[in-house]
Amino acid sequence: MRLEAVGRRYRARGPWVLRGIDLDVPEGALLRVEGGNGSGKSTLLRLLAGIDVPTTGRITGRPRTAYVPERFAATLPFDAAGYLVHMGRVHGLCGRQAAARTEEWLERFGITGFAGTALDRLSKGTAQKVAVAQALLAEPELLVLDEAWAGLDTAARALLDEAVTERVAAGGTAVYVDHDPRRLAEAVPRRHRVAAGRLTDGPGGADEMARVVIEAEGTGEPPAALPPHSWTAGPAAGAPGLLRIRVPADRADAALRALLDADPPWHIRAVRSTGGTSPSGAVR
Repeated sequence: MRLEAVGRRYRARGPWVLRGIDLDVPEGALLRVEGGNGSGKSTLLRLLAGIDVPTTGRITGRPRTAYVPERFAATLPFDAAGYLVHMGRVHGLCGRQAAARTEEWLERFGITGFAGTALDRLSKGTAQKVAVAQALLAEPELLVLDEAWAGLDTAARALLDEAVTERVAAGGTAVYVDHDPRRLAEAVPRRHRVAAGRLTDGPGGADEMARVVIEAEGTGEPPAALPPHSWTAGPAAGAPGLLRIRVPADRADAALRALLDADPPWHIRAVRSTGGTSPSGAVR
């Protein structure tokens, strides 16, 4: 997905909220958007999600996308389960899949007891869990999260952290805004800052975003030496016994050694770089 010379203003002669935005959003990337209040972060995320359209410039290559807004509109005429099934169908799932994944995510967030509760009668925290669940249940290629952690309890925030890293490890892309500077910091997100309507790379920019994806085949548990939250296994990665690992480039050699030194060793099927500078050594 690519944004080219994108600008947005809301009146013909009104001020530019964003202007001259050029941004590549590659597959398998984790992007954090930062900036002060009113800087245009939410506008940028709405453009990425397709909720808003540019005034100037163009956006190409948008993948299948799910979006969690800063404020969830809980006035829709659904109960929690009905809304999730409906959104599953909007995201392209068949009725049976949508119902099964609705049940799964209600259970994962611990809100099965609210399945039949009208959205406008849910607490703010429970409504936010429903908003997050609708974005996750269809396993989108692009996940856009605008302060999605706000209003969630500690366990639900940890679950969302895990779900985001799972999506990225599986080859999806996530773009997020969050007030906590430590949010997903272990995953080394690529950072962009919005200021005065312009977009710049922040700490953790393109060079620090170099990633290596390793696909390996084997049996047994993944080696304990692998970085936490860096891998998906089994059916989540596409085949039984298949492990897909996504690590910063400077940790790729250590991940390969851990796989090859395991007992029994894992067979390395593929190694590829996904952005930034190429890693050194044999994993180019």
